[in-house]
Amino acid sequence: MSSHPHHPPRSHHPLRVLLPLLALAAATTLTACGTDAGAHARGAPADGSWRGAWAASPQPPGPGNWSQQGFTDHTLRQTVRVTAGGTRLRIELSNRYGTTPLHLTGATVARATAPTPTGTAGPGSVEPGSVEPGSVRRLTFGPGGDTAATVPRGGTVLSEAADLPVAPFARVTVTLHLAGPTGPATSHLLATATSHRAKGDRLADTDGSAFTEHGTSWYYLSGIEVSGGARAERPGAVVTFGDSLTDGAGATTDADNRYPDELAERLAAAGRPRAVLNHGIGGNRVVRDGGVFGEQALDRFAPDVLAERGVSTVLVLEGINDLGGRRHADVTVDELIEGHRTLIREARARGLKVVGATLTPVKGSVYDTPATEAERDAFNHWIRTAEGADAYDAYVDFDRALADPADPDRMLPAYDSGDHLHPSDAGYRAMAEAIDLDRL
Repeated sequence: MSSHPHHPPRSHHPLRVLLPLLALAAATTLTACGTDAGAHARGAPADGSWRGAWAASPQPPGPGNWSQQGFTDHTLRQTVRVTAGGTRLRIELSNRYGTTPLHLTGATVARATAPTPTGTAGPGSVEPGSVEPGSVRRLTFGPGGDTAATVPRGGTVLSEAADLPVAPFARVTVTLHLAGPTGPATSHLLATATSHRAKGDRLADTDGSAFTEHGTSWYYLSGIEVSGGARAERPGAVVTFGDSLTDGAGATTDADNRYPDELAERLAAAGRPRAVLNHGIGGNRVVRDGGVFGEQALDRFAPDVLAERGVSTVLVLEGINDLGGRRHADVTVDELIEGHRTLIREARARGLKVVGATLTPVKGSVYDTPATEAERDAFNHWIRTAEGADAYDAYVDFDRALADPADPDRMLPAYDSGDHLHPSDAGYRAMAEAIDLDRL
């Protein structure tokens, strides 16, 4: 059992937002705590087995994207960056929140091309949504090799394997033709990435000229898995689970600068590559459903995290939307802590190492109230000091990593995206750098 450092109790000053009066530490801040349930039943997958390379948690249809109306004779092109490589890949499609079965007319996968930077278009420029010529693979479904598929209402479908070698951090484009009408679409609202839409069947297009509509959500696509590749010991993937700070609110669109992205890059740079799968949902809550912001963490933990293949560690950062601004006065800090204890028990039952995280500064944000600050303070104290079977194996102190040394209740301005709640690209990088890789 790891020893646990002692942290002195802190006063609940009305202007405090849970953060200790501590200068921003340059040292790594992930600290071991509690017991270490180190039986990683989902450890390094055997060569040739399927393992997660990219993920997004499904959400109900909501305002501000194409999900409420759905799709009718549209081709939808979505590009994501995988954090694990292989010689074959397959995709997962989710109809978790559909009201009827989803009929997919066809799908392809390809390696994406980098778009020409804005303002430099001209001869030889690359249209957004373009893919690498010669890399397009038609996906099939089921043992019969069907190019169409039906995703049951509330269910998922995996494609058959496509022979398409991809390297870690390759950008992969999935293109779906939906003859429709689909009805309201299962989506992921905050993609922090650009999706493209065209009329008709544009599955085989390599250029992006037909894709004249653009948005920043994902639809139906909930996972990419890879297999094959170099014969080497592959440690299990890390799942990052949480709300908008895991989802990447405030990060630059299409730059892959969310903290899970930065963590995957750190691991690779350290010669310890591991897939990092992002299961954050902006606005999500631990112990109450959040409508368009997804089912409560207690309900979505099993389908989103425990169903992933080849995972050994889950890192949980969630709770501000339960406590924030007294908008959700039905949730107490004790209920939030008990919710986290439930997640810990469920993760351990699957043989996963489970890492918690302190809640980050909110002073000056819409969540800044004395009551929120006091309860955040209490939650962070529990994260840092809890020991025993229902405590985290380790924790990462994102609170201290982002705090302004001159005002530890506030996010350091250089790390603030502007709303005093969500980090900037630099803030997400600081979060990833605060994680002790040995503790994962």
